[in-house]
Amino acid sequence: MLSHAKMLPSVAGLAAAALGLTAAGGHLAAQARTYAARLSPVPITVAMQDTVAGQGAATASLTGSTLTIEGTFEGLKSAATVARLHLAPRGVRGPAIGDLTVARATSGVVRGAVDLTDRQRQALEKSALYIQIHSEKAPDGNLWGWLVPQEVTR
Repeated sequence: MLSHAKMLPSVAGLAAAALGLTAAGGHLAAQARTYAARLSPVPITVAMQDTVAGQGAATASLTGSTLTIEGTFEGLKSAATVARLHLAPRGVRGPAIGDLTVARATSGVVRGAVDLTDRQRQALEKSALYIQIHSEKAPDGNLWGWLVPQEVTR
């Protein structure tokens, strides 16, 4: 008859193996979908040439219903004031659906996490969500960029 102490390593080993398989399977199932955006000046008029400038890039990952965004920007003519996630087809302005944090400077970092509804997740898959950064001299928007699904590489 095996002692209780001798059985523990084999039981622990089986439990660890089962947890490992579950974690591996769960990791594949919960793998985040990734997106990228190039941030460029919003469409400008001649009157806006002195206030709108800059560039940037952002990446995003969707895990469950949470979209996590992180990016950088530079070259604004005045300090950034707010950043938001918006819903609209490419090239069209749309309503804000979430706030992001942004460095209050002419260059820096933009980031945040937004819980998306089913409709918003479908819009994300169709590249119909965009990031917009506003600045002191461009309160209606300075940089914007649509999130585009990235190919999964193996």
